[in-house]
Amino acid sequence: LVDKASYPSKEIAENSHKFRPLGLGYANLGALLMSKGLAYDSEEARAFASAITSLMTATAYETSADMAIKLGAFEEFVKNREPMLKVIKKHMTVASQIKKVGVSQLEEILAVGNQAWENGYAKGSVTGYRNAQVTLLAPTGTIGFIMDVDCTGVEPMVAVASNKGLAGGGEIKREDIFPCVVSGLKTLGYADNSLDDILSYIQKNQRIVGAPGLREEHYQVFATALGNENIIAVDGHLGMMAAVQPFLSGAISKTVNLPEDSSVEDIM
Repeated sequence: LVDKASYPSKEIAENSHKFRPLGLGYANLGALLMSKGLAYDSEEARAFASAITSLMTATAYETSADMAIKLGAFEEFVKNREPMLKVIKKHMTVASQIKKVGVSQLEEILAVGNQAWENGYAKGSVTGYRNAQVTLLAPTGTIGFIMDVDCTGVEPMVAVASNKGLAGGGEIKREDIFPCVVSGLKTLGYADNSLDDILSYIQKNQRIVGAPGLREEHYQVFATALGNENIIAVDGHLGMMAAVQPFLSGAISKTVNLPEDSSVEDIM
């Protein structure tokens, strides 16, 4: 990526070749959490998102160390060896503190991720790394269309159903229910006529609150970023950012939705 990319200025190009920063990330996090029956604004979801992000960055750095064996470390590594290894160590320390909260697959992901951190640190201490930075969380707005995701980047779902737009203009008036909503309902135990009734309600009303047979304690699993009810609170957005940032090299692009009547003071 670094060798083939073009850059907006000579200075940026020079630094990019000296440090070889990458921006690996992911999309569809909110959909994955909903599919697993986890509320985006919950301790369980934050722990699972932390584990996934940790695994991604740990694997990237271990791979970067493997590449350094073959191709050499990034040009400025020797000068920055001590602070670079200190950064890796800080990631490792926080990764070891992720709570095991009883979510399926969580402990397996944590074990693999923590091993990758250990391997990456050991290899990098000897060979250095090919890349100074490896991950960030981008909006994935354009690529998300190609990937056919339910939601972008680190975002939660914006709705439970959506009109299907047409390439030539206009839209199909029938409401399409996002696949992760169906998966989430099945994960929570809804099936047969009960599931059909809930899906029919969503399709007709474009909402999930009040669906026949849906237990109120499950409303939060299907909370969304937009709407007039059952929406994710500001702290829910900030909490997810806080959960994943310790495992990223770079920044997070994230929309934090506030009520329409929010004041400047509220935002401050």
